[in-house]
Amino acid sequence: MSDLNAALGKVLDSVTTEDAPRVPGVVAMVTDRDRTVFEGAAGVRSLADREPMTADTVFAIFSTTKAITGTTVLQCVEEGLLDLDAPAREYVPELGDIQVIEGFDAHGDPVLRAPKRDITTRMLLLHTAGFGYDFFDETYNRLGVEHDQPGVITATRASLTTPLLFDPGEKWQYGTNIDWAGQVVEAIRGKRLGDVMAERVFAPLGMHDTSFTLTGSMAVRRATIHQREEDGRLTPLDLVLPQDPEIHMGGHGLYSTVGDYLKFLRMWLNDGDAPGGRVLRADTVQAAVCNGLEGQEVGMLPAVIPALTNDAEFFPGQRKSWAYTFMVNEEDAPTGRPRGSLGWAGLANSYYWIDRRNGIAGYWATQVLPFADAVSFGGYLDFETAAYRHATLASPV
Repeated sequence: MSDLNAALGKVLDSVTTEDAPRVPGVVAMVTDRDRTVFEGAAGVRSLADREPMTADTVFAIFSTTKAITGTTVLQCVEEGLLDLDAPAREYVPELGDIQVIEGFDAHGDPVLRAPKRDITTRMLLLHTAGFGYDFFDETYNRLGVEHDQPGVITATRASLTTPLLFDPGEKWQYGTNIDWAGQVVEAIRGKRLGDVMAERVFAPLGMHDTSFTLTGSMAVRRATIHQREEDGRLTPLDLVLPQDPEIHMGGHGLYSTVGDYLKFLRMWLNDGDAPGGRVLRADTVQAAVCNGLEGQEVGMLPAVIPALTNDAEFFPGQRKSWAYTFMVNEEDAPTGRPRGSLGWAGLANSYYWIDRRNGIAGYWATQVLPFADAVSFGGYLDFETAAYRHATLASPV
């Protein structure tokens, strides 16, 4: 264990050293099926006040929200309340009004048509419904720049009512699909998504520091998001996600701590079981972690808004697929992560992986834009690699 602590602590120190390219601060942890086996924090929460980063620091976790939303969708399926292959408009009628954009006319106005088939909740979970993000897609970015389409950061209903980029089911495209899936859950449960999560995920897992709205205690522990400038400097931003949002954005809206998120990761290592009661059935978990794409793969996410993201891809040259709702690496990764493991990331450079075969998972949290920051993402890959070199892995199951 001392070797593990030393190796992983060295990685955290390396990315927060002031005389080198760095991030302001980082919290990272590793868990096995039973407990946290490494907990580390380095650097500061903000370069503005130099308050030290601590293990209980609160982060905007952005798209690592998605897997939690996906869990609430699967719970609806287990209870017979949701048919993944039924038209999703049966639950959220607005989805029946969404059209496909085929381009722009000579005046710059969108050219729209009806989709060839209905959107299903399965498509939403798999990111095959046709929705995108403006920072990864030129068409959506043009809608924002030229037609005042609100960005998802506004957490408004209008930010979700974007046209489809292609007919539902035709290919994989990362976007607002899981936000819509969260709306399906709200329609079924008759409650806001955050309340559903609190009752059905956070309570049995003991996740007391995870919410769409910051409590007073969470607010004083919140890390500041920083912007990486073109010259490499880091500028603190006055950026807090909407605290009374019109929509609980199931794709990106949660705040959490790394310790809280590890409890969620452990649930997936343990076939849906949790200290406060089962969150998902074991057979649901087994089905949810498999590739759900048919002949499609997850590729590079292209940078369209450079202030928000760089070009981003996990393990270039290797096959990746998608499950409910994680990336699945279809080949053994160079970090040591085996084929069939799960993972994903959040916009402000947070990353996680779940290796159910060896019973190990981890989460790396920083607050830096743009996404796929070389220092943070590189540090995360070093962190995962060091975990495999030094951790005692469980017997494969």
